[in-house]
Amino acid sequence: MYGTCNFLRLTFRELLGASRSHTGTGEEWADRENAVTAADAQAFKRACSCFGLGRYLYSFGEAWVQLNQHGQAVALPALPEWALPPGVTVVPANGQAVDVHGPVDHRLTAEIEGFRSTLGVDIYDEVLRRAGHSNDARTIPNADRQKKVVEWMQAAARGFERLHGLVETSGDARFIAAMDNLKFATTTCLPSLAALMQLIEELEATSDQQVA
Repeated sequence: MYGTCNFLRLTFRELLGASRSHTGTGEEWADRENAVTAADAQAFKRACSCFGLGRYLYSFGEAWVQLNQHGQAVALPALPEWALPPGVTVVPANGQAVDVHGPVDHRLTAEIEGFRSTLGVDIYDEVLRRAGHSNDARTIPNADRQKKVVEWMQAAARGFERLHGLVETSGDARFIAAMDNLKFATTTCLPSLAALMQLIEELEATSDQQVA
């Protein structure tokens, strides 16, 4: 790796040309103690990106971080899984995850939007907010977050499948009684995931009593 870096450094300097009238290490009036070193490092990183090294770093969205009196980050922002080596996880000092905008999978976007008719508008929107941190499937910040939304949507869809199975075994009369007891108008517009769970539990309790 050391030999490769030297090669890149020499190649970059050759691209700049052997003779130049301006310094390649930043502004001469910079008042920071390590200004020249930092500027040289930035130039070297830009040179590396020309050869494909670390180019994915340019895919990161902006992330605000708190700085100390020396201009250094107090806590590092969380990186998405696609930007980390296998098995490596970086968590901010405050322990709170930070959504970073990254590549999205448009096939997952279409899959997520397909759940709207299955789950109803209210539950669909709830999953988007809670799992996707978004109000629109097209603005979910990255593919990892999209996958979490799909998992939540699939789980909710399985809940509705369970509900339909209970309705078939319990009968319409018991189903209508459970709906009236919980003050739900129709299953097509259940207000929340909690409401779906309540209805399933109500029908399961009715089924257990029927068996007993």
